[in-house]
Parts: sequence; structure tokens; C-alpha cells
Amino acid sequence: MLKGRFFRNSLILILLISSIPGVIVGFIIYWMGGDRLENEMLQLHKSQILQRAANVDDQFSYLENSLAHWAFDPKFNSSLKDVNFYTEFEIARDVTKTLGVMQGSSPLAKQVELFLNGVQPIRFYPEYDVIQNRTFMDSYIEMLSQGKLVFWSDLPADPGKADATDLTLVHKLPGINFEPFGALLVRVDKEKASNLLKTLTPYNVGETFIMQNDGNVLLSSAGTANSLGFDEVLRNEVMKEGAKTGSFLYDWKNTTYTVSYGTFSRVGSDWIYVSASPINAITQPVVFISKLILSVSCTALLLAFILSWLASRKIYSPIDRLIRMLAANKLFVGSANEQTDEFKMIEKEWLHLSRESITLQNKLEQQLPHVKEGFLLQLVQGFLYAYSEEDLKKRMRNFDWIVDDQQFLVMHIQLTGFENLEGRFSLGDEGLVTFAAANIIEELAANRLEQASTINFHDLSIGVLFIVPPDRPFTDKLQAFSEELMHTINHILKLQVSIAIGKTTPLIAQIPFRYEEAKQALSYRNFENENQMLDLETLEMSEEMNELRYPFVLEREIIQMLRTGQQQEAEHTIVLFLEELLERRAKEIDIQQGMLQLLGSILHAIRHSGMDPSRVYKSANLYEQLTQIREPQKMLNWFNAKVIHPFVRELEARSDVQVKKVVESAMIYLQNEYMNEISLDSCAEHTGMNAVSLSKSFKQVNGKNFIDYLTELRIGKAKELLRDTELKINDVAVQVGYQHSYFNRIFKKQEGITPSHYREMSRNTYI
Repeated sequence: MLKGRFFRNSLILILLISSIPGVIVGFIIYWMGGDRLENEMLQLHKSQILQRAANVDDQFSYLENSLAHWAFDPKFNSSLKDVNFYTEFEIARDVTKTLGVMQGSSPLAKQVELFLNGVQPIRFYPEYDVIQNRTFMDSYIEMLSQGKLVFWSDLPADPGKADATDLTLVHKLPGINFEPFGALLVRVDKEKASNLLKTLTPYNVGETFIMQNDGNVLLSSAGTANSLGFDEVLRNEVMKEGAKTGSFLYDWKNTTYTVSYGTFSRVGSDWIYVSASPINAITQPVVFISKLILSVSCTALLLAFILSWLASRKIYSPIDRLIRMLAANKLFVGSANEQTDEFKMIEKEWLHLSRESITLQNKLEQQLPHVKEGFLLQLVQGFLYAYSEEDLKKRMRNFDWIVDDQQFLVMHIQLTGFENLEGRFSLGDEGLVTFAAANIIEELAANRLEQASTINFHDLSIGVLFIVPPDRPFTDKLQAFSEELMHTINHILKLQVSIAIGKTTPLIAQIPFRYEEAKQALSYRNFENENQMLDLETLEMSEEMNELRYPFVLEREIIQMLRTGQQQEAEHTIVLFLEELLERRAKEIDIQQGMLQLLGSILHAIRHSGMDPSRVYKSANLYEQLTQIREPQKMLNWFNAKVIHPFVRELEARSDVQVKKVVESAMIYLQNEYMNEISLDSCAEHTGMNAVSLSKSFKQVNGKNFIDYLTELRIGKAKELLRDTELKINDVAVQVGYQHSYFNRIFKKQEGITPSHYREMSRNTYI
């Protein structure tokens, strides 16, 4: 653990008090060996200046190398000069982002710019900008006219301030010796550069600057260029020296300075750095660590240090314990590394923790409703069965519920009529509708009862938990709430509401069972889209229910229609089937049982016809899907889409050449038996095919209906008998399978004349 300013100050104070005799002796010894110490420290200072100058050189070299790398990036090719940045905003945004990355990658960069010398000169600074100031634009164009590809220059910093300039590194575009169409520019941050130059004066006193070979000062640790006074004198002295590197002593205003200078090789020119530090600042900090002082006063200072350290630790121990408790905080550690005063650090950390506490409290308040809803959802679904009654009470108290000496009552609400809202909502909007209904319920419940919480199941069903005192009547309020809820949802959402009010319980652990009872109670509601309310406190579940009459006749018709592929007829008959189930206001559970029985009969018929229901319905669990449906229209839509349509498609796909063979067999049968009493059913029985299917197949293969074909066959035989025999008209009718009166009518309908007239005409034609 790093010690702070308080510990350091107390240690220094005690150390000074205990080491005054040694300090006096050390001062005398230092005065005797001062010259030697001074020379050694000056050499050490010069070596430090060289090392730090190399670091400064590396910083500028890194900036030059980075700019050269970016200049050859494909983003800055010659196509930029033809881009209309007003419309090509994606390219402009990409350039701006790239310039931002370039700026962030260089510590010395104040601003990275892109200048494009097109029909209208523009620059990215880093965002797209059209240069309006003529003088400012001329400075950029003049920059491009220089013969160097990469160079350092002073550019105006602001169009409104002609005397303000920035040291700028310029790299023309493209990065090869073609005609430049623009340039990448990096403006150096003078403040950062000044701080970097201050490293050449490690004692925070003295002067440091960088100038060109002609004496023009580019950067100064004081932050100004071409200043008069000491900087100007040093510049003249270095110019007189004429060497690239060197050092000398210089007296200025009664102070002796050690001056070091050297050369930086930059692109396009050489820079000269100059660093001047007072000698007394170099030699003074090492007085107390002089080898001569240590050799003379070693024993006295060591004893003084030990005593001072022990005393300081004793004084500092309470503060140290407090700091260690706060040390885990990252913000505090960062402050400790800055070596600020311990008490200021403690104050800062205390304020930080207070802000964090307030922030966490706000977040908790925002998330509390969601956490409460999640807890209720787990509770009513029975997932918290392992918790004891006291644990459940404790958790509910933490959520600000008042649960001591209270009763708990649950309500299950089911929305119906969603399938009838065509145009208002579409398939998949059930969750949205449920969310809206839950908000309405929550608002209405809050106005009626003090403690009411809603649970959104997102499937057109909502649960409500009421916490009521046992000594206050709440039945009337609950009744009024239910009626208001029905009216509001009917009016706003155009849906009907079924409500099941569970029984009260004093135990939280019994809530899941009470809710399941209420949920199951809705199975006894009338299976129609109307408002209904069931109160389990007053409902007698053993009361005699209306006897359900199952329409077996309609079931057989539906199965027969499905076997023969009559899709529309089957859909219509299922509507009649459901209407007959609803005729005596059957309950939901009865309707579901009846429709489940119909589904089972259909699946049995499909398997009996030689098909595999698992393949027809792709292994879907139809029973489970059907039990989830709570509305009549939705149930009909489900039967049509999920049961009838897939089976009819499979039935049609199984038709093959056997149909044609059956029709041919039927035609031979008719030709042999036309004179007898014959019908479609008898023909179908002879061929082993369903009558309806035979009729459809006969039309498909022959182009004629069954009855039309039979009639044409009989009339043709009758015409032969009328022409070639002397049989009476009655006998001819019998020969072709007709009664006399019907034969006359059908013959005239087909031929346009009576049988007698036909015989006369045929004989006259023969004569």
C-alpha cells in the first residue's frame, strides 16, 4: 500500500527533529566536497538530457512514420478528388472516421486534416468543410506547390486569426511523385509538445525550445515561439557555436545555467533542440545523499530514521486502516498513485461511494417492478415450492408488500374474441394485446384495492394477486372491479373477458394451488365469446350441468366427406358440428372434449384408409394444439388449416392410374347391365369405389357425368330397337331400363321428338 502525503509529512517532520545534529555535520562536509559533487551531477544531467532528447526524437519520428503509412492507405487515392461529398455522405463519414483514428493513434496530434484541391477546395477537419476564406485557402494551395513530398510547415491555425499558426506535418497525396491533388496534415498540439519538451528540464526550472537551422523557433517549453529574452540569447549562442551537438555554461541574471543542444533529423530539414537548466537545481537535490555525508553521519541518521519511522507508523496507523478498507476501489487507487493528501483522498472516495449508492438505488427502483413480476410469475407457477412460508413472507416484504396478518386472493383473466378482430390486429399480436390489457387491469386494480399486482402471461391471459386484510370487506370492491374491467376492455380492445376469482388463503405457499383452481374453473365457462365471471367462493362445482349431446351423425358425415375429398363440404359440416355442441350453452371443457373426440375419430379414419397420420401431419401433436384453443372461431380455423387441408392434399396426391382402370370397369358394367335397374351406388359397389369418388373420377376420365353417360347409352340402344324391331314402345322402354312414361320424357329431351315420331321418321328414311 502506497503511503500518502500525511504519512510522508509526519515522517519528514520527525526525521528532521531527530537528525538535526547529523544535518549540521553533513552540511560542513558537503561544503568541503561541493566542487566534486557539482561536476559529477553536471555529467549525469547531460547524459539524462541526451536520453530524453532521444525520446523526444522518437515521438516526432513516430508521427512522421504514422503519417507516411496513412498516406498510402487506399482510402486516400486519387478518386477522392472527383467525389461529390454532398451526396456521397458514406465516403465522407468513412474519411472522417479514418482521420479520427489517425488523430487518436498519435499522442502529439492536435488535429488530423485532409485537404483536397479540386474545383472547390475542401478539407476534412476532421469533418467535411468547404474553405471559404481566400487567404486561408491560399495557404493550403501554396503548401501543395512546394517541391517536397513530406515536410514540416507553419500553417494558419484559424481563418479569423492570421497571426496564429500551428506546427504542421504535411504529406502530399498521392504518396508518390505525381501531380498532388491534396495532402494529409497533422497539426501538432503545442501544449503536449511543450510538456514533452519540459522533460529536457527535469527539475521544472530552466528553458527548452526547438528551432530550425535558420534560427526560427518552432516549439518552446514556455508555449511561445520567437520570444525575446533568455530564449533569444540562447538561440544566438547556439548559432554561434555552429556545431550539431554540444554543451556550455552560461550566466544569466546572476544564475549559472548548463546548456545542452543537439540535432534532430526530420523530413525535409534538421531541428536543433536547446535545453538550459540552472546548476543549483541540479546539485541541490543530492546534497543529503552525498556519499561523504552518509560516511560521516551514517550511524546518527540511521538511528534517527528508525525512530522516525516507528513514530510515524504509530501516528499513521488509524488513517492507514481506513485507507486499506477503501483500497479496493479503483478510483481510490488511482488517486493514491497521484500521491494526494490522504484526507482529500478519503473525502473523494466517500463522495464517489455516495454517488454510486444513489445510482444503484435509482437502478434498483427502476428494475423493482420487473423483479416483482418475475417473483410473482414463479410463485403462481409453483416454482417456489421449496421455500418455507416465512421465507416467502420475507421475500415479499423485501418487495414492499405488506403480508403480515393478510389474506391472499388470486384472479385469472382470459381474453376471448381475438379471432374476430380482423383488421385491428394480425396473427402474432397476442402478446401486444395482452400487454395493453395488463396495463389497463393494473391501473383499474390500483384504484380499487390497495395491494394488487398483475402477471402478464403474454398469451391473452393475465393473473392478478390481491392482498387484502381479513377484517375488511372486499367482495363488493372485487365485484365492481370485475365489472369495470369487462366494460373497459370491451370498449377499448373490443375483446370479451372471462374472469375466475379464486378462494382466499392466509398462506403464501397456497397461492399456486388457489391460482390453479381459478385457472381450471374457466373450463366451466360457456364456450362463447361473451363476458363471464366465476367466483369460486360461491360456485358449486358439483351442480348439475346440462347434458352434452354428441352429434354422431355429423361426425360420420365429416369422416365420409374427408374420405371422398369433399373439402368445402367437410369444413361446412364441422361448423354445424360445433354449433350443435354450443346449442345448449356447453362449457369450455365439454366443447374441448367433443372436439378432441372428433379429432380422434378423424385420425382413426385416416389410419383405417391406409395413410399414416404421423406422415400426413408431420408428427405434430394435434391434441396438445387443440387443448390450447379457447375461442370457437379460432378452433374452426385450426381444424380447417391443420386437419382438413393437409389430409385432402395427401388424398389428392395419392390418385394414380387405378382411377382410370376403375372407370373403364364401370363403363363395361354399364354396357352389360344398362337394361336393368342401375344406379351410381350399385356401380360403385361393383367397382369397389366410393360413389362420390366414382362420380368425380368418371367425369375426369370420360368428360361426362355418370348419369349422362348412362342416359346416352340407354337412348342409343332404344334408337336401335325402334329402327330395327317391331317391339312396342312400352317393351322398348323396359328393354333399356326405363318405365314407359319416363322413357317418353327422357327420349324427347335427348332427341327433341317422341319415340313414335322417331320410328316413323327412321322408316320413311329407309323407304
